[in-house]
Amino acid sequence: MGNPTGFLKVDRALPDDRDPKDRLVDWQEVHEHMPEEGLRKQASRCMDCGVPFCQSGNSQYAPKIAGCPVNNLIPEWNDLIYRGQWKDAIDRLHRTNNFPEFTGRVCPAPCEGACVLGINAPPVTIKLHEYAIAEHAFEEGWVNAEPPAKRSGKTVAVIGSGPAGLAAAAQLNKAGHAVTVYERADRIGGLLMYGIPNMKLEKHIVDRRVKLLAEEGVTFITNTEIGKDIPAKQLQDEFDAVVIATGATKPRDLPVAGRELKGVHFAMEFLSKNTKSLLDSKLEDGQYINAKGKNVVVIGGGDTGTDCVATSLRHGCEHVLQLEIMPRPTDQRAPGNPWPEWPKTLLVDYGQMEAIAVQGDDPRHYQVMTKKIVGDESGQVKEVHTVQIQWVSDENGRMSPQELVGTEKVYPADLVLLAMGFLGPEELIIEQLGIECDERSNAKAAYDEFATSVDGIFACGDARRGQSLIVWAIDEGRRAAREVDRYLVGESFLP
Repeated sequence: MGNPTGFLKVDRALPDDRDPKDRLVDWQEVHEHMPEEGLRKQASRCMDCGVPFCQSGNSQYAPKIAGCPVNNLIPEWNDLIYRGQWKDAIDRLHRTNNFPEFTGRVCPAPCEGACVLGINAPPVTIKLHEYAIAEHAFEEGWVNAEPPAKRSGKTVAVIGSGPAGLAAAAQLNKAGHAVTVYERADRIGGLLMYGIPNMKLEKHIVDRRVKLLAEEGVTFITNTEIGKDIPAKQLQDEFDAVVIATGATKPRDLPVAGRELKGVHFAMEFLSKNTKSLLDSKLEDGQYINAKGKNVVVIGGGDTGTDCVATSLRHGCEHVLQLEIMPRPTDQRAPGNPWPEWPKTLLVDYGQMEAIAVQGDDPRHYQVMTKKIVGDESGQVKEVHTVQIQWVSDENGRMSPQELVGTEKVYPADLVLLAMGFLGPEELIIEQLGIECDERSNAKAAYDEFATSVDGIFACGDARRGQSLIVWAIDEGRRAAREVDRYLVGESFLP
């Protein structure tokens, strides 16, 4: 703890974002950078608590109780930043997190929700420090390929190249196993590549890490969908172990009249096609869903809804609004939401900030239920019909929406994007392998064991736990790799 009074004397500060109107003309990341002097001051706010809740993410209590799922050694590398020992900081960070350059950009920072300083003051800027450590290390040339000294002779197939699959592949490769990662898209990265827009995570950052993994010996195969292009059973026969890390890619649908109209799309279709066209041709090929000049209605909140808002604005939409069925979060922690729980407070994210800059107000409308979608004579969407709701509790304490008579509204809509979350993994691979599922249709496998009902088949990430955070995916990929390693050779020294 280099500065024992830092948390008393230094106020929380973050680098400015680029001006919203300026950044809407490009697809570059929205954040500016903080000079090293400012970073060291912010790091000095860390109190080096006797019990650092920030690094104590626990699967049993997630997501209610906050904390870092990969158990980053946060007080240690905060102190190292303060002392200017950046190389030691990246070494500490890589001990627990394979991809800090990803989480430092797109993780919602549950660590900050559990920061002890956050009990009565703004928490330490932990996410900023993680990002800064990672990028400083790459700039200095400290992050290089480190192939294993020897090979085990064992082979592992990883299905899916999102954060869970990449983390599992990285760890298993370190253990000396020959790892092959299969990805159905044309680029490696899964959610990192096609699920997160470029302005949150520029894709050369993903490619940079994938290149390192390839140099370390991981084999990547793209444009190959397991279950269709290659039977899942074939992998089971050809490899010593298989890891299912396909994510929870089955979107939640909206069962209302008019769902079939032209111009109604799942959010992930909208986002992924946009990123692919951007990477392939800078959007010149027209192979994406264009919001230019359109009234856009995004149904659903969360990060995906925000990404749809921001992408629509960059296309040059006429207007965008976001309908959320849940109540507006409070500005401060509510009495029933104490530290160290995840703070359920209002967040004005980058997409909403951009909408406010362009349209003059927050695009989100709360406690709104979509009743139907109406189209014109050609089958093109033209309106979204809604009603205001309130949440009421039944005799068993279960909350349900109740419509408020007289609050019906009609919104013009040329493009409707469904961003209501995901139900679980697609069934094809699970069915072909005969894997038992849990009650939510995820591959059934206990946390910290990750073995499915089929010998030699493991599952991790969203395919096992359901829709979750990138940092939980990395945690599960790492832990699953340890169990696969133990299955293959009888013991494991992986962390």
